[in-house]
Amino acid sequence: MWMTEICSVVRYELPRLPYGYDELEPFIDTATMKIHHQKHHQAYVDGLNKSLAEIGGTSHPKYISSILSEITSIPESGRSSINFFGGGFENHRLFWETMTPDSEGRPSGKIDGAIDVYFDGFDNFKKIFSEKALSIQGSGWCWLVFNQTYNKIEIITTQNQDSPWVVQKTPLLGLDVWEHAYYLKYQNKRADYVNAWWNVVNWDYVGNRFSELPV
Repeated sequence: MWMTEICSVVRYELPRLPYGYDELEPFIDTATMKIHHQKHHQAYVDGLNKSLAEIGGTSHPKYISSILSEITSIPESGRSSINFFGGGFENHRLFWETMTPDSEGRPSGKIDGAIDVYFDGFDNFKKIFSEKALSIQGSGWCWLVFNQTYNKIEIITTQNQDSPWVVQKTPLLGLDVWEHAYYLKYQNKRADYVNAWWNVVNWDYVGNRFSELPV
């Protein structure tokens, strides 16, 4: 479970990984996975719980993605911290789920068809996505999202821990390009990390997320 409810007080918890820390080797190294999950993600969990408590929102009945979608309804005093820590929590939760040691390497089914329509094939999609990821200045994320307004998939980037939910877009696949996600193995070679990451994308999970949308 990602959060527990005790006496109507919601507390978020660090989600368990769906694989071992060493199982994404050699593409994502064991040491990075341990630090990224146990230290960085845990810090977002703790920060989110503290931020909600500070605005009296620990009993908020909605999950964090819904809170982020309505971020302007959060008291201004706590909006920035909930945006940061809530985004960090949910971005990472999805990041772990969209990787697998058993990647098939490319999408299939409905999501594959949508990628063909909007990006003129999977290889072109990979090229555009990788270029967008490498264009991020500083820390941030690159995303494949579903845009509800226009009923289409698209690629966007966000800075720091900003979530696509804040701009009313449903994240399907996200790549963390903060240095802590790759620096131990790839040092400053972000392009090598991005290229390696494609080998562990969980296209079954991404495809299922897309199939569940009211497209």
